[in-house]
Amino acid sequence: MPAPPNAATFPPDQWHYALVLAACLAITLPLEFAGARVYRRPRRLARALAPALLFLAWDVAAIAAGVWEIRPGHTLGAWLAPGLPIEEVLFFVTIPLCALLTFETVRRIETVRRTRVGDRE
Repeated sequence: MPAPPNAATFPPDQWHYALVLAACLAITLPLEFAGARVYRRPRRLARALAPALLFLAWDVAAIAAGVWEIRPGHTLGAWLAPGLPIEEVLFFVTIPLCALLTFETVRRIETVRRTRVGDRE
């Protein structure tokens, strides 16, 4: 059953987007210490995040054209461009970063596993 219109939610709606992004980072941050080495290779990290600029431009164009909108009540209220909240920019940084951390960790685990299997043969 939906909450009454004036009922307070926890966390408040404007925090949902930011909290999900923070959770993604918190969950994947330990992977850096497990050997992902993403933060220690800034050029590779920059290359992985570069496509975010294209998606941000696309996002701004789509918002300006009225293709979609982001409700102000669902953001923290910090806008970088008309209709573009800071959370949207953080999304385009956070998701590729988390994916890269996961990929590098899996690749490292596989490398270690193959090395150990090779040592046994």
